[in-house]
Amino acid sequence: AALLRALPLAAMLLLSPTRAARQARRPNVVLILTDDQDVCLGGMTPLKKTHALIAQMGITFVNAYVPSALCCPSRASILTGKYPHNHHVVNNTLEGNCSSKLWQKIQEPYTFPALLKAMCGYQTFFAGKYLNEYGAEDAGGVGHVPPGWSFWYALEKNSKYYNYTLSVNGKARRHGENYSVDYLTDVLANMSLDFLEYKSNFEPFFMMIATPAPHSPWTPAPQYTKSFQNVSAPRNSNFNIHGKNKHWLIRQAKTPMSNSSIQFLDDAYRKRWQTLLSVDDLIEKLVKKLEVNGELDNTYIFYTSDNGFHTGQFSLPIDKRQLYEFDIKVPLLVRGPGIKPSQTNKMLVANIDLGPTILDIAGYDLNKTQMDGMSLLPLLRGDKNVTWRSDFLVEYQGEGYNGSDPTCPGLGPGVTHCFPDCVCEDSYNNTYACVRTLSASWDLQYCEFDDREVFVEVYNLTADPHQINNIAKTIDQEILEKMNYRLMMLQSCSGATCRTPGVFDPGYRFDPRLMFNNHGLRARRFSAQFL
Repeated sequence: AALLRALPLAAMLLLSPTRAARQARRPNVVLILTDDQDVCLGGMTPLKKTHALIAQMGITFVNAYVPSALCCPSRASILTGKYPHNHHVVNNTLEGNCSSKLWQKIQEPYTFPALLKAMCGYQTFFAGKYLNEYGAEDAGGVGHVPPGWSFWYALEKNSKYYNYTLSVNGKARRHGENYSVDYLTDVLANMSLDFLEYKSNFEPFFMMIATPAPHSPWTPAPQYTKSFQNVSAPRNSNFNIHGKNKHWLIRQAKTPMSNSSIQFLDDAYRKRWQTLLSVDDLIEKLVKKLEVNGELDNTYIFYTSDNGFHTGQFSLPIDKRQLYEFDIKVPLLVRGPGIKPSQTNKMLVANIDLGPTILDIAGYDLNKTQMDGMSLLPLLRGDKNVTWRSDFLVEYQGEGYNGSDPTCPGLGPGVTHCFPDCVCEDSYNNTYACVRTLSASWDLQYCEFDDREVFVEVYNLTADPHQINNIAKTIDQEILEKMNYRLMMLQSCSGATCRTPGVFDPGYRFDPRLMFNNHGLRARRFSAQFL
């Protein structure tokens, strides 16, 4: 006792860890989210530093997907851990609930960053693109700062590289076109480094850095404008072919594509890679700063994208929002405490798993959430005999307008995102839902459209990885019925019911009578408006 009384206060604090000191030992988490970065068409190839610093130091999930291949619904799924039918963000418009007042009221208070800050004592930092309609005057403008963020540096509206506005903790800050102070990817890197320099050292931290790259307008940093001059979009087996036996929106694409369309998509592909070189630099700076701070070994770093992308597949020039692998599959790399280096994992994972995973890392009881996803932490740790999903839901509600596109009147009303040669990338009835299955025996995708045809597409990806042949009319009828019923179940699932056994799991139970006794479920399969 006499010895304790003689010790200076600083030494007493070292002997008696405070609550803040205990918190500081909990892992930190960094989530880097790129915009429209594919993995199927070589989208990770330019990122040599990212590969060395994250993939080679951790784990690569080779079957990572998004439940909706479009920015706003996908980002809402990351933040909430929910499928679109549960968070109700269905496309990139305010009417589709993208950063709307309703989203702000119903979903934002329960995002995983809000829980991290309020319930787990994390300091939280956001920098970059949030949701496509963030900053809209009808939804509070840039003065709106969502709950859960200690530091908020959010881009107004959609991705840009120059001439944009940031919400800096609710205050508008305008940026111009001077590379050294305005290029957004570099601005995000510098703000992230500043946060790491000046943050509190007595609380764990969560950072979410959402880059504009490689989204249009594909503006590279000046030092990278000459990179990849000989690169063009991959000419794989579904490039520039007619999408026969597919939904009408795919069938309307002109095949072969015009030379101008091919030149345009090749140029876009090359510029996308160029913009990613600045993301690679950001990763390097971030990892080095964490290492200098002595925090790298206690920090999980996640790297992923909000959706994939296509460049000429089935003669669609460039976009996302379709049901195929190139649009719904994304990169997912993770390094951190307890993760062995240079691993690959083939489990079926989705971006709805990111929120539960990060809350699990923080020690939060996932039973207190309403999230649809699963924690990846057992997979990251390499736990044995982990029971995992064999399927997940993909759903999208098409964007379109009542009037015809004046440049393409022959296509009629409802189409949008049309190119000069009247090939359109979306329509109001490009509304679909799919079960994507990956089990020991089947690699399958089953999709239904909400259109006049009630069109069905089914692909066996073991035999047909590029999804050229729709086997809906030839696959075994029993499998078709089971997949149809599984789709109905997933479309009405919430929380734990989204994690029930899939069609090819040992615990799956199917009663054909339910197909006819659940007309209510069937009627709810698609709704004209989720809100």
